[in-house]
Formats: sequence, structure tokens, C-alpha cells
Amino acid sequence: MVADLSSYPKWLDIVGRAEPTGEVPGDAGPAWLVDLVGSVGPLRRSKRLRMVRSEHVAPNGTAPGRIRFQRHDLDGRSHSDWILDATVTQSGAEGCRLEVHLHYGGSLWVPLLDRLLADEIRSSRERLAALVAS
Repeated sequence: MVADLSSYPKWLDIVGRAEPTGEVPGDAGPAWLVDLVGSVGPLRRSKRLRMVRSEHVAPNGTAPGRIRFQRHDLDGRSHSDWILDATVTQSGAEGCRLEVHLHYGGSLWVPLLDRLLADEIRSSRERLAALVAS
């Protein structure tokens, strides 16, 4: 589920849409068009990114699984990095632990973005757990 960005809107409110899109030469893996949305008070911001899964290592019982998505827009312009790293490790006999790190290489609204992401992480935990359980 974590390896497919199409599932993210179901549990992560800041991902308004994530739809598969065609791969192009230079892509390391599947690609998605992703709409990120965020609101804090009266301020609302949205951003469309083309993200490519550049790494996917499935967990094997002793080693963690790793997934990396990176921004790879095709408009020929220079863009700030967006990198999402996820690691899945065994946690107990029947559970697992997901750690997600999001890196934004730009400087626009960084303090606001930090607050938005921290709030989103807290609120998404239960939605992700419910989705995995179903």
C-alpha cells in the first residue's frame, strides 16, 4: 500500500489526488501526478507534482523495506526537491512500523509547511491503521 501513491489520499489529507501517469525515459520507476493541498487558518496552498518511485525494496523478515518517491516534473524548468522516504520494519509478531520522512528543498512557507505536516502526521495515524486493517 505504501509503495503506491494512489492509496495516499485515502489516509493522508494533504494528498488531495494521486493518479498514475506514464513513465518516460529517465524515470526510475512508476510515476504519479500528485496534488498536495494544505490549509492553516485562512491560508490555503496547493501544488501539483509529478512524483516517481525511485527505490522500492520489499521487506524480507530480517531487513526493512524501503520506498523512495522523488519529484520529476517534465516541464524543463528547475524545481525544488520533494523527496518522500518510507521505511517499513517488523514490530512484534504481527505488526510493523512505518517511518516516513518528507524533504522539501525549497524555502517558500517552510515554517508553515512544518506545522502543517506535523498536524497531518498526528491525524493520519488512525486512518492509515484502519485502512491497513480492512
